[in-house]
Amino acid sequence: MAIYHLSVKAISRSAGRSATAAAAYRAGVEITDQRTGEVHDYTRKRGIESADIVMPSGSTWSPTRVELWNTVEAKNKRADAQVAREFLVALPDELDAGQRRRLAVDFAQELADRYGIAADVAIHAPGKEGDQRNHHAHILTTTNRVEGDGFGNKVRELDLVAHNMGGGVGKANEIDHIRARWAELANERLREHGHEARIDHRTLETQGIDREPTRHLGPTATAIERRTGEPSRKRQDFDQEAIERLSRAKEIGQLERERTALASSLLDLSGDLAAAKAERTRLVTLAAQEAQKRAVEASKASEVVRYAQALENVTSETLATVPGLLPPQAIKQALHQVGKEVQAEAGQAPAVDVDAVRRQVLAQPAMQQRLSQAALLEARGQATLADVAGMGGLKRLMYDTKAMTEEANQLLAAAKLERAQVGNAVELSPEVQAALKADDLAKRTRLRTVEAIKELDQVLTRTERGQAPHQRQEHIYRVPETVTRVVDRARAIAPASLQGMQAAEVERMTAKAVDVAWKAPASQREFDVRVSRFVLPAVERRQQQEREQARQQQKGHGMER
Repeated sequence: MAIYHLSVKAISRSAGRSATAAAAYRAGVEITDQRTGEVHDYTRKRGIESADIVMPSGSTWSPTRVELWNTVEAKNKRADAQVAREFLVALPDELDAGQRRRLAVDFAQELADRYGIAADVAIHAPGKEGDQRNHHAHILTTTNRVEGDGFGNKVRELDLVAHNMGGGVGKANEIDHIRARWAELANERLREHGHEARIDHRTLETQGIDREPTRHLGPTATAIERRTGEPSRKRQDFDQEAIERLSRAKEIGQLERERTALASSLLDLSGDLAAAKAERTRLVTLAAQEAQKRAVEASKASEVVRYAQALENVTSETLATVPGLLPPQAIKQALHQVGKEVQAEAGQAPAVDVDAVRRQVLAQPAMQQRLSQAALLEARGQATLADVAGMGGLKRLMYDTKAMTEEANQLLAAAKLERAQVGNAVELSPEVQAALKADDLAKRTRLRTVEAIKELDQVLTRTERGQAPHQRQEHIYRVPETVTRVVDRARAIAPASLQGMQAAEVERMTAKAVDVAWKAPASQREFDVRVSRFVLPAVERRQQQEREQARQQQKGHGMER
């Protein structure tokens, strides 16, 4: 069935984002950001059904996607500029691909005409492992009005739309207008193509529907579920909240039924008084048993909460070097997740054939022309030297052979210099430099992957032996990055993995986490000396060794006397 979804968010530099990167990702293309020199290549991205540029109806400018978003980046100078807005809409599954594309483009055209902005419409297919009805469109719009072959002022009436807020006092509530218009347009197309399904932009309460609204997981939680095949922490929180609400409602209903039944038994004076007393006793006993059961469950839930809160204050170094703080099942699950991420990261940096790039640059017309000039100079020099060598005594008297030889050598030197300069130009060309950088990145990524896999194997071995994830070395301070990723991931997983563990074990883990929690140092000196309670800094360790050596030397001198 068709569902209503329309959300708006800003693309801002203050969040480390850019319009060129956002457009490249949504359209699945490659865009080079002319402002920063970064290359955003998403040509391998799958699931993009279409991508269209939409300009205001009165505009004569027809930019390419690369030109449009580079012009946007050049227009916005501030370091915290909002360079684009994204309207994310759910497309009705009842429509076919062509009908969905027409609906999204027509809606983008209305936005472009109403606000004088440009829009980039990218339609994405549902994910392979998600809901196959989840057709949606990313409509990336400019924050400035189109003027000629460029942009003018900001569209200030849409500033509040990016935050899903109203228009404020004395201003039109544009988000309400946009939300309502999307519902109207989608319903028009559903009606036009003979479908009975309709969408409604109003809240469930306004529509008079008595049910809980659906909760949106968001891209991060959805990506985690697709990658791991397991519920994300966010979904678990949603499910736990729903279970608690249902449990409370059930308890209230049960207590109300018990109260009614008890009152009826007390008021029914015409019945058997002994039977009434027995029934009342039974109900009171059941109520006490139920209360005790709820108290036990509440105690377990409270212990899990205490454990999660205690873990929040434990440093990653402590989690990595102290055993018994994390459940083994949480560490193993984190190892599985991080291992898949490491393999994926390695696949994103393929090796580059730098020599092939050098040959491509050398084959450019300008380079070939310079090489031809060098060859011509060399040929002239060789010919002159051949003429001098073939001269007889009479000719040598007639011609200045010394000058001819010097000229020939100069031609040969010029040819050699030209070839060297061509080689240097090839090596310094943007293409070769980018290839060298990418190849170096690939090599370093492969080395990091090998090291990360080795560290993951060590963590697994130590976990199976009941040891801490990382063996603390006395002469180092930092825990490896891969181990830190594992323990941080295990920290997030740990509370949900306590099912089936004994309450006493959970209490022990909680008490230990509280005991080793990081505490703010009383002074800067204490902070410098005791950065971690369990990993001795290298400087302190070296000083300790020097003092030990001095004591040993003093003992040796005493024995000699």
